[in-house]
Amino acid sequence: MSASQHTIAGTVLTMPVRIRKADVHSAMFSVAADAAQRLIDYSGLEVCQYRPGRAVVNLMLARYFDGDLGQYHEFGTAVMVNPPGSHARGLRALGSAAAFIHHLPVDQSFTLEAGRRIWGFPKIMADFTVREERHFGFDVSADGSHIAHIDFSPGLPVPAVFTSRPQVLKTYTYAEGNTREVPWEMNTTGVRGRIGGATLRLGDHTYAKELASLGLPKRALVSGSVRNVEMTFGDARAI
Repeated sequence: MSASQHTIAGTVLTMPVRIRKADVHSAMFSVAADAAQRLIDYSGLEVCQYRPGRAVVNLMLARYFDGDLGQYHEFGTAVMVNPPGSHARGLRALGSAAAFIHHLPVDQSFTLEAGRRIWGFPKIMADFTVREERHFGFDVSADGSHIAHIDFSPGLPVPAVFTSRPQVLKTYTYAEGNTREVPWEMNTTGVRGRIGGATLRLGDHTYAKELASLGLPKRALVSGSVRNVEMTFGDARAI
């Protein structure tokens, strides 16, 4: 069977889409499960409670340097959810949970159109400021309003034995009345992590107000960075 193709702004993308080099900084926060569920109820998915009444939200900045979608920045809000049909709870359930992408601002129009049309990613246009002088940090704004500012403290290296194998991840999106699963594989090198280590400030954008409804800002559970990420994304399928 021939690979599927999508034409975006006159460019033909052959699946799977490949990201050859990116880096990622992320912070995971513990939030009230009922607040997180209200935020994503429209998806039909169920948040994963890693302990009673608590769910996990991951805020991340990805910088794409080389890939089929070009160079761009991306800020993601991912709520950890159970796969459809599962009602698992506890730390073990969190290990097999999936990411539902609720926010995904980007700063380039090509990836915005591709993300929306191919996978249903909730991409909007945004502006990014990245700082690397002392510690890594960034700001993201959209429509003239500030969304978030996050500063990261350096993490400790994670031994490659724990990160060298390819990861097959489950990711969900929602668009046009349908929840979709996006096939996503990832290889990483240069992983660092630590307890806490991320300071979040929120602005006045609608997205910031949604994050505030979860009880943010607050201390991160854990934070981390990945120096080099390679990824592939296949065609989404409705669930």
